[in-house]
Amino acid sequence: MAKQVKHQQSQCCYQNWVAQQRLDLEELLQALTEYPTDIDYLRLMTKKFITHFENYNEARAQLAKHDGPSFIAPTWGSTFENSFLWIGGCRPSLTIRLVYTLCGSQLNAHFAEFLEGVRHGNLGEISGSQLKDIDALHAKTERVADEPLVLLANDSKKVGQSSQSYDEVVDKAMDTHALDMYDALMEADKMRLNVLKGMIEILTPMQSVEFLVASMKLHLSLQEWSKRRDIRMGITQLLNTDIPSSSNDTPPKP
Repeated sequence: MAKQVKHQQSQCCYQNWVAQQRLDLEELLQALTEYPTDIDYLRLMTKKFITHFENYNEARAQLAKHDGPSFIAPTWGSTFENSFLWIGGCRPSLTIRLVYTLCGSQLNAHFAEFLEGVRHGNLGEISGSQLKDIDALHAKTERVADEPLVLLANDSKKVGQSSQSYDEVVDKAMDTHALDMYDALMEADKMRLNVLKGMIEILTPMQSVEFLVASMKLHLSLQEWSKRRDIRMGITQLLNTDIPSSSNDTPPKP
């Protein structure tokens, strides 16, 4: 019963984070529309999102102490969404690649305006020095390799073999492994946060807000599209994980 309560708390933690991202997205879009030249306000909005992200990491760190494996492969996520996970979250390098992609797409979409010198401060205007710093951040991130997980089945003579003494050994080993996964999750979360902060330090305030908007749109859209796909394929019913959508609205356009 206690484990079920913890699991529900972990699920609510994630759903609350998704809801918070939707609120943050609205505020950031409003900042871009109404205060595009107010540098202090844009910085305030960026700092506000970072604080929310830190709060989410702290909340799930407390919950993951009791159930690390659930955050590595969360049952509250859709199958397609979970296929993108790297140690319980997005791969840190995705943050950097998103900026690369946005730089290219914005440059192509507004090429004439760039030639006329009309546009200022968005992600299509990454400078040479900024790009160099982003490349360095990317290289540093990619040096971190995935640690393979150890399987316990090697010590069993037959698949499913069981005895009271063996089960006790396995339970103890799995508990130890769960703690190892918790440590891995904490390190991965720390890296995700550091990469995000590093990117924001490189970008201008307006570029940072545009980047955060694109990042949240990507995450929220992927979540909604994945849920709909699971429903269409009958996966939601099979797994008995019919979690209501956090929004009935059409997912944000990426």
